[in-house]
Amino acid sequence: MPVAAPKQKRSLLPLLTVVFIISYGLMTMLIVEQGGVIQQQRNLILVLQGDSRELWAIKGKAVVDKAARENAKKYANAPGAHAQTPSTQAPSTQASPTAPQGSQTRTGKEAKPHIQLPPVPAADLGDHRRVLITL
Repeated sequence: MPVAAPKQKRSLLPLLTVVFIISYGLMTMLIVEQGGVIQQQRNLILVLQGDSRELWAIKGKAVVDKAARENAKKYANAPGAHAQTPSTQAPSTQASPTAPQGSQTRTGKEAKPHIQLPPVPAADLGDHRRVLITL
């Protein structure tokens, strides 16, 4: 009887090495691409942050202008109104020296409305401690 030659076992080591090299190459490409996408998103956020600030400033100015127009209409319709409307006069930032600090001549609905500016979203407030400065 002929003696059968033992079969050589095939090693999977070369195949595994090739698979690992390919997988690490793909993972490296993924990391590089993610870095580029993150940088693009950061740039977009910075651009949108400036636009958001500009929009809030425009909205705030519109609110102030609307309140000024309403006050001008109120004073124009009031009896004994002056020829010059309050919107054309320079606003006084100091209290008159003869009037006491807390006294007001107008009360109730005639009192000047307190103008509230729209709140700034928390996303617009940058944490300056963590700003990355790159050259």
